Amino acid sequence: MQVPPFSLTEQLQHLGEELDQAVLQVLRSGQYIGGGVIAAFESEFATSVGTAFAIGCNSGTDALILALRGLGIGPGDEVITCSFSFFATAEAISAVGATPVFVDVEESSYLIDLDQLEAAITPATKALLPVHLFGRPVDMERVCAIAAAHGLQVVEDCAQATGASWAGRPVGSWGDVGCFSFFPTKNLGGAGDGGAVTCNNPELAARIRELAVHGMPRRYLHTSLGYNSRLDAIQAAVLRVKLPHLPSWVERRRGLAQTYHQALGSRLEIHLPEVGPAGHSWNQFVVRVPRCPGASACAGSCTPAADSANYGLPEASCRDWLKQELQAAGVTTIIYYPIPIHRQPAYADLGYAPGSLPRTEQLCAEVLSLPIFPELAAEQQQRVIEVLSALAGKVQSQACASVAA
Repeated sequence: MQVPPFSLTEQLQHLGEELDQAVLQVLRSGQYIGGGVIAAFESEFATSVGTAFAIGCNSGTDALILALRGLGIGPGDEVITCSFSFFATAEAISAVGATPVFVDVEESSYLIDLDQLEAAITPATKALLPVHLFGRPVDMERVCAIAAAHGLQVVEDCAQATGASWAGRPVGSWGDVGCFSFFPTKNLGGAGDGGAVTCNNPELAARIRELAVHGMPRRYLHTSLGYNSRLDAIQAAVLRVKLPHLPSWVERRRGLAQTYHQALGSRLEIHLPEVGPAGHSWNQFVVRVPRCPGASACAGSCTPAADSANYGLPEASCRDWLKQELQAAGVTTIIYYPIPIHRQPAYADLGYAPGSLPRTEQLCAEVLSLPIFPELAAEQQQRVIEVLSALAGKVQSQACASVAA
């Protein structure tokens, strides 16, 4: 049995006819840019998030850039965020001319350490950018309290957390802006790239909307240098079909996560993610495979993480051995993320030395994402559990066999 990390096959079979009709209707309308389909999706998405406005755009990356520009973040400003995230989180900050300031994450939640976040605030800090990583919401009550105490703006990176909530309130509705991605693997995925910015401020919404269309408040009048970043009508049509199913898909993800916890909770060799708050939407189920004791001694027997020697990361990881063995048994897993942002060559000039964010670097050497998506069949998940359980006790004994010898 082959178990993929993610698959749209069942979803497309279930929604295929409705998706076909929605897309065909757009194609026949000739209205591919702008129009009623996009306006309807923006309204429906804003309602689902609990905000007054949603502005569709080309991608989750563009959503971050547009949000930061809309808030007036630019050269000379600092934005505090975490390094354990997809590169776009920091890339967007740099794209508007600001400087990303990285703080470490909590080992247990994988989320930004709010104690360190507050300690990193300087006179140049203009915004906080918490990441709701893997679908787990950051404590937004505390983030907003910190921001209010220091006069800062809050940009929520909700790319992996559509459908998640904190204290019963959807992510993307807490900060000044929320930024979403509709990449196909997300909880709410399109048929290509897409994104959205959510907010409650009408002036901010108008500014972001103008920036998304060449800084153009009306045809051929350009008040600022903007972007060509629009959500197209076909993507909006696809997302409108899928949006009503989002709550049930998130509940299914929560059920799958609960099954993993119940079945694998006794495997001491594998560290499971915390159950977390009730609003967790489980875009990923990320376990940790602790590195071998004295990992540097077994660098010849464990498989080194990709390019780790070049970027100052831990020398070896039992995680990589386990990933290979799972793959050989037909279970495909993914590593999010093997190289933290602060150790990427693109940010070498910021001067973050190896070990500067120790928890982040440890997680990058240990994390492994198990298959999880709403249509994952019970027998597929059971196969993952059986294979992982059989391999878990062998991680160090097999991966480090030459050291023992």
